[in-house]
Amino acid sequence: MTALTDPLKFSSGATLTNRFVLSPLTNCQSHPDGVLSDEEYRWLTMRAEGGFGLTMTCAASVQEEGVGFPGQLGFHDEKHLPGLTRLAAKINEEGSHSVVQLHHGGLRSLANPKAPSSDEKLKAEAMTLDEIQHSRDKFIEAAVRAERAGFHGAELHGAHGYLICSFLSPELNRRDDAYGGDPGRRSRFLFELIDGIRAATKPGFSLGVRLSPERWGIQTLEIRDVAQRLMSDAKTDYIDMSLWDVKKEPYDEKLQGRTLASYFTELNRNGTKLGAAGKIMSAQDCRDLIEAGFDFPILGRAAILHHDFPKRVAADPNFQSVATPVSERYLHEEGLSPVFVTYMRNWAGFVEDAA
Repeated sequence: MTALTDPLKFSSGATLTNRFVLSPLTNCQSHPDGVLSDEEYRWLTMRAEGGFGLTMTCAASVQEEGVGFPGQLGFHDEKHLPGLTRLAAKINEEGSHSVVQLHHGGLRSLANPKAPSSDEKLKAEAMTLDEIQHSRDKFIEAAVRAERAGFHGAELHGAHGYLICSFLSPELNRRDDAYGGDPGRRSRFLFELIDGIRAATKPGFSLGVRLSPERWGIQTLEIRDVAQRLMSDAKTDYIDMSLWDVKKEPYDEKLQGRTLASYFTELNRNGTKLGAAGKIMSAQDCRDLIEAGFDFPILGRAAILHHDFPKRVAADPNFQSVATPVSERYLHEEGLSPVFVTYMRNWAGFVEDAA
């Protein structure tokens, strides 16, 4: 059986030193203009120092109009480049594979919500064809900027209702042109991004895609087909499945009786690696994920609680994350700034109530 400490080689040529991957975690720690802060630098570089084979940024903006969070790390302007270069250099120095997650808020953008089709509830406007192509180009520009900064790769955020995900959703995408209608046209935006990034970056630059197979009107079997096409095309190194709980069954009653994860582990990989995130809190959870057929675990809450989770698991096969809630002081020592701790209070039962 594959060990968590075994290296993992991507099709593009990069090799991770182990199977531990840091989840792209929103933390709101950067400056209002997207420039990297010392707080976000410390948070991410501590995880690289802690032994993660792949260290990924938060969802980082590719377009000013698509910023989705206060204090979101930016990749959409040249002014961001010095901080990004500093960040990539330190992650790389620690022997971790440095990756930016490229993100556009879409209908969840702060200032100017946009979506494939209008959304009255979220006050999002339908994108014009020119706007779709402009956003496509901004994703590609951000990937090139990441490569220039020294990052080893990029991941496209195609989950959780944001722009790429909204194109994939038949509920959110009701277009009748080249970017909407049948599943093939709804996935066109994603595959144009992949082709564009591959053409604009050098060989060896890794590329992944995050997908969520439920919520936001997403149809599980359609996303399974998208994942299979990604694998068959062999232009992406890995797929990052955001499952919320890697052991859960699908919401769709017609698909129940087996785990949601199993619909993806059964696909023909064609060299594409497959990882998953969702309530992985212990060494045993990580091993269970590998045994279920995934190539690597993606750690969110466990990585927040333990910057050195990989090293702890390597030293103790029975390691279990500390129980929550934890104190603000504990989180500060794990590299979270006061802003990040405040954000984590949105996660029920994670941070102790203030005295």
